[in-house]
Amino acid sequence: MYEKSFPNKRFKHTIEFLNKHVLPSETILDLGVVNPFTKIMQDHGYKVENTKGEDLDIDTSTIINSEVEVVTAFEIFEHLLSPFTVLKSIKADKLVASVPLKLWFSSAYRSKTDMLDRHYHEFEDWQFDWLLEKAGWNILDKEKWTNPTKKIGIRPILRWFTPRYYIVYAERIKKFKT
Repeated sequence: MYEKSFPNKRFKHTIEFLNKHVLPSETILDLGVVNPFTKIMQDHGYKVENTKGEDLDIDTSTIINSEVEVVTAFEIFEHLLSPFTVLKSIKADKLVASVPLKLWFSSAYRSKTDMLDRHYHEFEDWQFDWLLEKAGWNILDKEKWTNPTKKIGIRPILRWFTPRYYIVYAERIKKFKT
């Protein structure tokens, strides 16, 4: 996936945001297979386990059976048909998740060669907030950033000013018994 380019800016923002909210002593389940960002988290002292590539729309057993304190999901939810089901199945009390934002000047990403590398959702920030809140999460912090390219054209210029990524830190809403 990263043969030709490495998302340095996205990874830099993501690790800084993670460091702000999660202690290295807290255990993490990262949704998605082991990837270059897994190594970055480990290099920053985090103990990380990943899901194994199972279709999380169908099989949430790894999430349900996990005993970690934090779940991370970096650019995962846009690939799922039903991210609500995954968010509801998380037992951890903390979540750090990022998604690509919907761009008004560009259609959703779709690989023509890899069926798993497609975006079913590209969220507006309020849509992702609503999804999290409805799934029982309270958003405590959030950030956006751009993803400029060095290409020439109208859309590449717009990418210098239009936020492309959205990251949140959320905690599970506790329900009180009366």
